[in-house]
Amino acid sequence: MSAVATKRYFPLRPIQRRLMDAHFKKAKSTMMNVGALLKLPSSLDPEMIAEVLNEILETHDIFRCRLEFHPETSDLCQTFDTDPPEIEVKKISDEDFEKRIEKLKEPYEIIENPLFRIYVFETPTAGYMYTDFYHAIMDGTSIALLFVKELDIRYRGRFLNHTPGSYARYVSEESMIPEEELAEGHAYWRSMLLNFDRQKNLPAPDISGGKAWSKGEYKTKIKNVSDEYFHTHTGKENIFFLAAALLTLAKVTGADEAIVNRVHNGRVTAREYRIMGLMMDQFPCYRDFHDDLKVEDFLNELEGQVQSDLMYRKSLDIVYNEGLADDCPGFIFQKNIAPDHVMIGDSQAIVIDMPPNDMSAAENSLDIEVRATETGIYDLILDYDAGRYSDRLMKNFAATFDEIILNMQSKDILISKILHG
Repeated sequence: MSAVATKRYFPLRPIQRRLMDAHFKKAKSTMMNVGALLKLPSSLDPEMIAEVLNEILETHDIFRCRLEFHPETSDLCQTFDTDPPEIEVKKISDEDFEKRIEKLKEPYEIIENPLFRIYVFETPTAGYMYTDFYHAIMDGTSIALLFVKELDIRYRGRFLNHTPGSYARYVSEESMIPEEELAEGHAYWRSMLLNFDRQKNLPAPDISGGKAWSKGEYKTKIKNVSDEYFHTHTGKENIFFLAAALLTLAKVTGADEAIVNRVHNGRVTAREYRIMGLMMDQFPCYRDFHDDLKVEDFLNELEGQVQSDLMYRKSLDIVYNEGLADDCPGFIFQKNIAPDHVMIGDSQAIVIDMPPNDMSAAENSLDIEVRATETGIYDLILDYDAGRYSDRLMKNFAATFDEIILNMQSKDILISKILHG
């Protein structure tokens, strides 16, 4: 029997196709590279690190993933029957390693090639581990909560207390959900996105003629709230900051309405939390502020809406496949997902900042990220299209966001007062 006949082709998940479509705007960029460089302490053995990494690659089928065109339909599909490349320790001088760092992060040749890069280096003075995953196969939860945790467990000589989930099986099962089971959710998302208007619901650009999709980033600490506030008040951090993002967009655009693509880790069941792969989803979240209400009522309504959204998460394919929310600003709240170190065995491996990369590109016109730090302070990170927006405009956006956060702590204040007072 021929190799083509025995090979099994799986469809792309809609979110995979959504990310890849975004990448094709800047196909030679590193916008979809997700990873980190770790400096290993002398207590960690690079050879053992490499051995453990190979065990992980063999265990999880996501590392066998290749993107290929189906030989009969020409559809872009994914396969899971190619052995992952073996990781070996690369011995290198300190000087050559410093030069090598500059070329670690490179664009992926995505067709019929491995969709991750993992290197272990050993120099005369230190060991290093570099991990880089194509975002269409791995998300932050998979990396921070599964991959790193399993590396720690295996390095300690322990065994997993569960059977790892199969990404291929999950993709196959999801693709066979009957259309009639998705219809109600399709109507739900279509209704929510009916009024989205790029010209009205995105901040007006203040740059013209700039290089499209060039990556800009503005990062600042949020001054007007710390985690102590959430220790003494009811309500969830993610809902509070989602509300602040919606209100900021409404105020900046003057539209009395706002919409964002809210990033969710895509895991609801215990089984899903055991699957390494791209599981995240982007939930459109629309709010109309023409009907006035108190902040406390708004937060309660928003939490209810977020819970309702989860009922229709499998119907998000209509949003991705038809591009209904492609231009929406993004929002993500991150906690315990981007530490400055990771534990391997009983040792700390330090995250090393990568040098600037001129192959970077913006994934969206505007992404709003709130990141909880270990000190109880929150960072606001605005990733934006620098061919559309200036750093000055993003600085003003951040100041408005912080001001709205302060106002929201008065639960009886009316939304109209925040937006127009």
